[in-house]
Amino acid sequence: MSNPSLSSLLPAGFADTLPPDAAHEAFVLETLIATFSSNGYQRVKLPLLEFEDSLFSGTGVEMTEQTFRLMDPISQKMMGVRADMTPQIARVATTRLADDPRPLRLCYGGQVLRVKGNQLRSKRQFTQAGVELIGAKSPAADAEVILMAISALSSLGIHEVSVDLGLPSLIPELIAECELDGSTIEDLRIALDRKDSADVLNISKDVGSKAESLFPTLLNSAGEAEVTLKTLKTLNLGDKGNKQRERLQQVVNMVRTDAPNIGLTIDPVENRSFKYHAGVTFAFYTRGIQGELGSGGRYIAGNKIDGEQSTGLTLFMDTVINAAPPQLSKKRIFIPLETPKIKTQELHHMGWITVSAIEKNVDLKSEALRLNCDSYLSSQGIKDTKT
Repeated sequence: MSNPSLSSLLPAGFADTLPPDAAHEAFVLETLIATFSSNGYQRVKLPLLEFEDSLFSGTGVEMTEQTFRLMDPISQKMMGVRADMTPQIARVATTRLADDPRPLRLCYGGQVLRVKGNQLRSKRQFTQAGVELIGAKSPAADAEVILMAISALSSLGIHEVSVDLGLPSLIPELIAECELDGSTIEDLRIALDRKDSADVLNISKDVGSKAESLFPTLLNSAGEAEVTLKTLKTLNLGDKGNKQRERLQQVVNMVRTDAPNIGLTIDPVENRSFKYHAGVTFAFYTRGIQGELGSGGRYIAGNKIDGEQSTGLTLFMDTVINAAPPQLSKKRIFIPLETPKIKTQELHHMGWITVSAIEKNVDLKSEALRLNCDSYLSSQGIKDTKT
């Protein structure tokens, strides 16, 4: 005889979402999409599976290690289950929507699947919601996405949001200017990722005065946006680095104009979560919730040579759901089997969720209580189960 408890076990990183959590997740997703749509972002629906050739092109190459693969029994070609939706948006934008006017504003919501979770996000299947602003070079595009994310989170009742900005392409450019060798580059990147100021200082001292004047200061400059920007202005970042700093300054100014009370910080050496980004990046946090609410930034949609400048945002639904206050659930009313359809529709218009009897002559109050209803409909009208 089979054991029901064993047959209900799921692989690590997978879970059932039951009532009322499933309804709350759907509400959160649709609220976010509604905010995106009201700002001109058109919704797209993308396939769970794609051929590897398309799934791993462009920015998708960064997700190869996190992608489940399988053989297509029809074409005999290898396919992958999407681990992130941004590469799919880039594919659609540069192929089927290539002739649409720019900037192209798209939004999405759907499930992704990953080979393994991490310490903060152990689930391997979860929902992503986000936007992509494709074909816009201006810093205003970065600011637009940041401000819209703040607005979307606010629409869910998440108001105490802080934004951490970054420039993940700055450190590689400075490393190239300092002409470091391979092993030194690896050691320095590890030390920067670990925020190990002593190790960064020692490595920088060993490779020359230019590195010594840059990397320790950059590591220790992380903090409140305006203070960090002042520090960056004192450093010789080179032509490319100075342009990145100036763009970051413009983004900060625009965000401050429309959201003066938002918490804004800058970490100029953070790179771990932004492998394919090529400009200003951002991550969102809120008080009392561990982990990011979402992240995004500037990247190249398509190949690096003739791809389009774009800015994307992904909100992580599991963290957002934890941060969002519970929605007020509609009250449930138990109704007799013979209730006229017009009366049921009237109750729906009044905001009730109706649960109908499937047998005649039942004890209405007892059935209402058994089926977790707040009220029941009797010949005398609506009755509360608690009275």
